[in-house]
Amino acid sequence: MGDDGVVRRAEAGGSTGFWEPGSQILWRYRENGGERFHIARPVTVVRDDEDLLAVWLAPGTECVRPVLADGSSLNSEPLDSRYKKPRGVRLGRWSGTGVLKLARPGDPWSVWLFWEQGWRFKNWYVNLETPLARWDGGVDSEDHFLDISVYPDRSWNWLDEDEFAQAQQDGLMDASAADRVREAGRSAAEVIRAWGPPFADGWQHWRPNPAWGVPSLPDDWDRTPAHLSS
Repeated sequence: MGDDGVVRRAEAGGSTGFWEPGSQILWRYRENGGERFHIARPVTVVRDDEDLLAVWLAPGTECVRPVLADGSSLNSEPLDSRYKKPRGVRLGRWSGTGVLKLARPGDPWSVWLFWEQGWRFKNWYVNLETPLARWDGGVDSEDHFLDISVYPDRSWNWLDEDEFAQAQQDGLMDASAADRVREAGRSAAEVIRAWGPPFADGWQHWRPNPAWGVPSLPDDWDRTPAHLSS
């Protein structure tokens, strides 16, 4: 581990070293149908091992988010033209309560935990995405539009099916890719029905270390990784 607190890539066997709890890394997403990064979130590592990467996105963290080229919110644009308009990025602070993100190696989704004020647990959120690619400064993925919300009573529902359909119509995802995303969603739903990890693991009772503070967004948040592995 270097002085910057980041575990460097272990060359033996082509594997990747793990980050120590408290390390600060980037959790990024590439734009759909492109190579640029349009989402970057500095997070603090809670746990990292061969079974799970868990990170904390603290309230007030400076993040990068996509916007329309004129700076307006994506949600201000009607869905039928939202993915056709030129885009840019904007810096902003993560508002509201923080988010705990959990990802198992190789899974085509991550699971996020949301709380209301006062640490009243709200829901799990299954974000369907490309399996995380690790590099020395963090993890990268591409969002797949379709999501699942899971509630404390173990009920669940699909989210953003309209965006998923529009992305296909606009050529951001072909039929084969869409089928893979649907299959990933069905696999996630099987885990939910069986109440497997991480839903049964008690993460809703977890709390962050107050000493961690709020990570800073590095100036080179969009740098190209020198080493990548899944």
